[in-house]
Amino acid sequence: MFPLSNMMKAFIKKGSLTIIDHKDAPHKFIGEPGGPEVTMKLSDPSLYRKLVLNPELHAGEAYMDGRLSFVEGSTLREFLTLFSINRGNVTSYPIQKVVRAISMKFRKLQQANPVGKAQANVAHHYDIGNEFYKLFLDKNMLYSCAYFMNDNESLEQAQRNKLRLLTAKLNLQPGQKVLDIGCGWGDLALYIAKMADVEVLGVTLSKEQQALASKRAEDEGLADRVRFKLMDYREVNEQFDRIVSVGMFEHVGVHHYDEFFKKLNTLMPDNGLALIHSIGHMSPPGMASSWLRKYIFPGAYSPSMSEVLSVVEQNHLWVTDLEILRTHYATTLAHWEKRFQENRAEVEEMFDEKFARMWEFYLISAEMMFRTGAQMVFHIQLSRNRDAAPLVRDYTVDVQRQYEEREAELKLTL
Repeated sequence: MFPLSNMMKAFIKKGSLTIIDHKDAPHKFIGEPGGPEVTMKLSDPSLYRKLVLNPELHAGEAYMDGRLSFVEGSTLREFLTLFSINRGNVTSYPIQKVVRAISMKFRKLQQANPVGKAQANVAHHYDIGNEFYKLFLDKNMLYSCAYFMNDNESLEQAQRNKLRLLTAKLNLQPGQKVLDIGCGWGDLALYIAKMADVEVLGVTLSKEQQALASKRAEDEGLADRVRFKLMDYREVNEQFDRIVSVGMFEHVGVHHYDEFFKKLNTLMPDNGLALIHSIGHMSPPGMASSWLRKYIFPGAYSPSMSEVLSVVEQNHLWVTDLEILRTHYATTLAHWEKRFQENRAEVEEMFDEKFARMWEFYLISAEMMFRTGAQMVFHIQLSRNRDAAPLVRDYTVDVQRQYEEREAELKLTL
C-alpha cells in the first residue's frame, strides 16, 4: 500500500485509522489516545498514490463513488473528525509541501471571478433548485452562518439572531437606501425593510434566488421598498447609504479584492457604512480545498484577515468595527447536516446517491473546518469617515432590543 502507508505513519498522531486495502488486508496506524478510531476500506489501489498527492480531492471523490467506504461501525463523520484534528501533519508532509507550493502559483487562476464567469460559478451551486435547499435550511432559507446565543437555540432562532445583529450594525436611519450584495433568497433585505423605514436593493447572480426573493417581497407587501435584481454588483451604479453583504465575499477572489473595495467606495458617500459578513481563516494565506472548488464552490476562497485588511487600507477605508464568530458556523452546519440526513431519501430521489454523498461530505467536512480547523466568520464594518458609526459599540445591543420589540409588534414567526 506504499506510498500511502508511509504518509499515514506521519499523519495519524491522535486517534487511530485502520485501512483495509483492495485485497482485504488491514493496515493499522495508531496515534495517541483522544481521537476517533476509524476503519475504512479502499477498493481501488490507485488511491494509494492519489491520496498522497491530493488527499482532500481524492478522498472526497472516492467517497462519492463508493471506492472509499467505512466498516465496523465507523462513519464519515468520525473519519473527517480524525482528518481534521490531524490535518497539520498532512500539510507538513514533504510531498504535500511541494504540491501546495506549486498550487499556490496557480492561485490567481483558481480564484478568477470576472463578470460572466462569476455568474456561471454561482449557478453551479445555487441554481440546482430551491426545493433542494428547503430540505435542510431554516424555513426562511438563510444559507450562511447563524448566531447562537446559547446551545439550546433552534436554527430558526439563531438565524433570526444573525439578522438582528447585522441590521443593528448598519445603524439605519429613516429614508436611507440599502444595497444587499449577494442577497440570497431575500430574507435579510426583507427583515431590514420591516425593521426600518428604508429602501433596499438586493442583487444576486442566481436566477433561482432572484425569482423566489422577488415573490417573497410581493407576498409580504414590501415590493414598493424592496427590489431584487439579477445582476453583478460591479454593474450597480446607484448610490447607497448602507451596503451589506453576507456570504458573498468568499466568491470574490483575492485578486479581485481591490476591485471590490473600490466599487464599495463608489457606491456610498463619505459617511456611508458597509458591512461584510464572510468566512475567513486565522492562518496565513492559502488556497481553498481542491475538492470544494471542483464540486461545490468553483472559484471560492475564504481569506486570511491579512489579505483583506491590506486591501482595505489601500482603499483608504476605516475599519469601524471587526467581530470574529468562531464556532457559530460549526453549529450551523451541524444543524444543516442533521436536517439533510433526515431528508436524504428525498435528496437521492431529486438527484442520486452520488450527489447525496457529495453533499454529506461537504456539510461534515465544512463543519470540521470550523470546529477544529482554521476557519471562522468575520463581520467587518467599513467607512471613509471614522465617526460614520457610533464610537461606542453598545449601540448594537440597544438596537437589537428595539428590533425584538418590533418583531413582536409585527408578529414575526420563526
